[in-house]
Amino acid sequence: MIFIVDIDGTICSMEFDSNGNVDYAKTKPYMDRIAKINQLFDEGHEIHYYTARGSRSGIDRTEITHKQMNDWGAKYTSLQLRKPHYDVWIDDKSVHPEHFFK
Repeated sequence: MIFIVDIDGTICSMEFDSNGNVDYAKTKPYMDRIAKINQLFDEGHEIHYYTARGSRSGIDRTEITHKQMNDWGAKYTSLQLRKPHYDVWIDDKSVHPEHFFK
């Protein structure tokens, strides 16, 4: 199977600065969720992390994102930034993190 997995709010917390912007340097990993995704990877599934980091601001978040994924031990097939910025993503194959990680 092929899994597309978001990062912020899915495998890590979303921490905000005093201006209400996400402070990516302060996000904390959800290691139990990363372990579950890593297990899927180890079972032979494709894991594609797809994040909107930098989509709205135009700031390149590649370096910090790669470092965090490495530090957190996240296994993946690919890591893609610049997912479109949106408020609601509607998809027939979508699963909310709270349901997937039960």
